[in-house]
Amino acid sequence: MRLVPNWKSAWKWLSVQMIALATIWESLPPDAIAAIPDPWAGRVTLILLIGAGLGRMIDQGTAQA
Repeated sequence: MRLVPNWKSAWKWLSVQMIALATIWESLPPDAIAAIPDPWAGRVTLILLIGAGLGRMIDQGTAQA
C-alpha cells in the first residue's frame, strides 16, 4: 500500500471533506439531529456519502507532489 503523491493536500479534496462531515453528523447528539426536519435527518449521511463518491470522480486540479 502506498500513499498518493499529493497526500498532504488530501484535506482539500471534496471526497475527504464529505466523509469528515458524515462522520461529524453521525457523532452529533440525538437532540441536535432532531432539530432537522424528519424527512431530511435520515438522508443527510446518504447525501454526504454520495457527495464523497462524486468528489472522487471530479477533477479537482492537477496533482502536485
